[in-house]
Amino acid sequence: MTATPPDALLFIAPGCTHCPVVLQGLGELVKRGLVGRMTVVNVAAHPEQAAEYGVRAAPWLRLGPFTLTGAHSLAELQQWAEWARGEKGTAHYVEHLLKQGAYKQAVAFVSADTLRLKALLAVIADPGAGIDVRLGISALLESYANTAALQTLLPQLADLVHHADHRVRADACHLLGLTGSADARTHIAACLDDASTEVREIAQEAMQVLKPAK
Repeated sequence: MTATPPDALLFIAPGCTHCPVVLQGLGELVKRGLVGRMTVVNVAAHPEQAAEYGVRAAPWLRLGPFTLTGAHSLAELQQWAEWARGEKGTAHYVEHLLKQGAYKQAVAFVSADTLRLKALLAVIADPGAGIDVRLGISALLESYANTAALQTLLPQLADLVHHADHRVRADACHLLGLTGSADARTHIAACLDDASTEVREIAQEAMQVLKPAK
């Protein structure tokens, strides 16, 4: 985790029932040193600033790199503040967006910093993750096929081909094939004799799309 706590930008609106709760919770986190600074904007007084950030409803919160809307308890805000200080929070945030059906927001979040792709492999490595979330994460990673951003994940994907769960191994083989790197062939080859038929088939397909090693 980084030493610096995240800053908070909160938009509130007159008559908003959830705004006071979020405002009070953030104030408490500032006192505890879990949030570095809090800026509060009343959308009625500054609609131009709300438009600048695309605020459509209040409360709207930018906490570190995360954008959160709606009601959040003190405990939830504290959790997000802690996640905002470490890499693991990236996967939690993208998972949060996908569960809300906000795939476009997840795409925008990752594209703003492709180094965030690495954190998403934690979901790929979790066979207990929901199918909708796994599919969403896979789609995000697949959108970077044959790019340097995905190729930098080759070491982590190489480790996942030895995972105990066949679904994880299969996903790892698939993504290794999408790296476009000939270096991935050695790792995919380890799955050609896998105990799982699904893994073997995906490994064969991945080998076919990769360039031969030099």
